[in-house]
Amino acid sequence: MKRKVCLNLSLSSVLLSGILAQSSHVTAQVVIDQNDIKQPFSSSLRQVTNVNQLRDIAPTDWAYEALRSLVDRYGCISGFGDQTYRGNQPLSRYEFAAGLNSCLNQIERLIASQEVDNPDLASIQRLQDEFADELKAIEGRVDNLETRAASLEDDQFSTTTKLRGQVIFSLTNAFGDDKAVPFGATAGSAGEVEDETVFDNRVRLNFDSSFTGKDLLKVRFDALNVERFGVGVTGTNMTRLAFDRPLNNDFAIGKLFYRFRATDKLRFVIDGTRGRYNANISNTFNDFFANPFKGSVSNFGRFNPIYIQGVGGAGVTAVYQLNDAIAFNAGYLARNADNTSEENGLFDGSFAALAQLDIAPMKNLNFGLTYVRAYYPAGKAFVTGGTGSRLANAPFGNIDTSADHFGLQTSLSFNPIEISGWAGYTIANAETDGVGIEAGDNSEVLNWAVSLAFPDLGGEGNVAGLIVGQQPRIIDSDTDAEEDDSNWHLQAQYRYRLNKNVSINPGLIAILNPENNDDNETVYVGTVRTIFEF
Repeated sequence: MKRKVCLNLSLSSVLLSGILAQSSHVTAQVVIDQNDIKQPFSSSLRQVTNVNQLRDIAPTDWAYEALRSLVDRYGCISGFGDQTYRGNQPLSRYEFAAGLNSCLNQIERLIASQEVDNPDLASIQRLQDEFADELKAIEGRVDNLETRAASLEDDQFSTTTKLRGQVIFSLTNAFGDDKAVPFGATAGSAGEVEDETVFDNRVRLNFDSSFTGKDLLKVRFDALNVERFGVGVTGTNMTRLAFDRPLNNDFAIGKLFYRFRATDKLRFVIDGTRGRYNANISNTFNDFFANPFKGSVSNFGRFNPIYIQGVGGAGVTAVYQLNDAIAFNAGYLARNADNTSEENGLFDGSFAALAQLDIAPMKNLNFGLTYVRAYYPAGKAFVTGGTGSRLANAPFGNIDTSADHFGLQTSLSFNPIEISGWAGYTIANAETDGVGIEAGDNSEVLNWAVSLAFPDLGGEGNVAGLIVGQQPRIIDSDTDAEEDDSNWHLQAQYRYRLNKNVSINPGLIAILNPENNDDNETVYVGTVRTIFEF
């Protein structure tokens, strides 16, 4: 005897109500993700023959009986490949179509085998006639969706690469009387501050490719024409902006690296050129201001200068996530890795080797302990990464110099403020003799800063910021070239988001006692950036 299955009106009503609910919310515009085209839901959903096959469904769940009924009586429930039902997540149109198709196939089988009661057949026929127009409309929309999906797949730029772009327009001016001069020089002897307003621009085109879904090959092209507001304009590099690099709007490679995971916990970054530790390691502890486009308007305000060591070089960085609270970072960057001449190359020229331990004892509190060992051949001193005073950046002039850098960073988040800060201490060593300098002489350099970020101030996506600190200065030296006066870096800025693609970012930088010389007058730099993202 055939088993009698009663397909009641309730099930048909539920299915058709779902159809109508879907049709009432569908618009003519459909956005399709590449992964939806490559991996349709039909291949990831599997038929369930027993509700106990679903790992995330328990008899205590409020919908347990309903799911068991649909499985046992009609055999039209599908689960995901990992034996989950994911009942709490939003339902996509693909998933709805897969579930509905499963139930309709079962209904057709029951009808063909004459296992459905005549009253149920009559109910189904009546509902089919009543909603014929809606069903036809849905069929047309599905056909249109398939056509557009095929078109996107045929015409896409690349199956592995996405293009992201950023553009900045900026108006910038420096203010002040006399240019700053180094400690010990005569104030006013360098002339007046160049106070002309300039219009600058910068373009970034990022080609991001992934071959496994867990890796990234980045090729970035930069074109910019940004005045360097440093020694030539104000007498000091303490006033430099975050994104200055005069290229006369010629395109050049701004970034080239490949990032991949060796294991779930171990990640590598291989830099081909223009490498930076701040882009490679797990944290720089200044999230709102680290980015040169959308973050701090000043170079110093982005993060501890320890992360600038090795900038522009080639090498490898590894990040090992021990657990949710601890990560270890290690890296090596050579600044002239492609140069075959003496005191260059991967291991014989300027390099920076980094080790960092990240500690997150609480969800909203992070610490970082960082060490960098660096070497700079004659004429290539870069001790403070182009921040701070000219003396701090090259304590021994143009002779071979090495340095041990130590950094302590932290960030603390509590609504509606995020506080970040760092302290950097450097011991620079003279590697050869020079005028008034003996090999083995050392100089000690100190810097610190505190930043306050006010996210969503005045609207979602906006960020207001204040940064206070002291840029690198020599606090002790065997050569007696010490800087007794301390500079003060004061910065205020506000990024206002017009929409998700356009922001306006005014900012003001004030440097008191520039070049660590209190005979110098305060210098200012004001800028207004318009940021486009696409």
